[in-house]
Amino acid sequence: MSCEGKVALVTGTSRGLGKAIAQRLAREGATVALTARTAEPDPKYQGSLQETLQEITDAGGSAIAVTADLSNPEERERLFSEVVDRVGAPDILVNNAAVTFLRPLDEFPDRRVRLMMEMHVLAPLHLTQLAIPGMRQRGCGWVLNVTSVGGDLPGGPPFDDFDRTAGFGIYGTAKAALNRLTKSLAAELYEDGIAVNAAAPSQPVATPGAGTLDLAKTDTEDISLITQTAFVLCTGDPKSLTGRIAHTQPFLREIGWQQP
Repeated sequence: MSCEGKVALVTGTSRGLGKAIAQRLAREGATVALTARTAEPDPKYQGSLQETLQEITDAGGSAIAVTADLSNPEERERLFSEVVDRVGAPDILVNNAAVTFLRPLDEFPDRRVRLMMEMHVLAPLHLTQLAIPGMRQRGCGWVLNVTSVGGDLPGGPPFDDFDRTAGFGIYGTAKAALNRLTKSLAAELYEDGIAVNAAAPSQPVATPGAGTLDLAKTDTEDISLITQTAFVLCTGDPKSLTGRIAHTQPFLREIGWQQP
């Protein structure tokens, strides 16, 4: 379980879970390629690529930053090519970048459905496809998709908690698709020594994104749980730790980790 000498590409690293995971991998010795749309500090947003890059390097870590809009396939290819040219092909790929809109299905705009599916499903698949050749050549690799408990099927009928979950239909559908994609990739890449897993906080984490969507007022969990889960899944034995859809709290209990 070490990141020394490895290259990690982490998407959506200007803020939130992606930033925290990137910082953890950098602390563990990885050279981290950061990417997001927000390059420079902007009063409209909390966090930027340059701020994440500065924080990692100030702490003694190694990182680069490449701005990209991952909803665009050409931008994904440009990003990957630049990362390879600057620091080498990634040993670790963390698909975290996402865009989320919440609204009832009967009035959900088609363009937003397509954008969410592009970001939550197609972009992770495409970036994984780009990473596979280098991982195959080395005989090992780690792919982690950041998912959500929203991808689990809701209970019911009766739908007693409908008011609490209304608006999550497309988000849950996208994350459920990402979970299924994770399992399929894990099965197909198992003999290549490439681990493919997904990780989700068991409860909301108070990140800027969650705050914007009003999702993290109560019953939140510390961000260290997802960063520890990500670290374990990005360094574990690909032959035994793959194909997992890991919710932080039960997963960390399973492996015997206790929060410091």
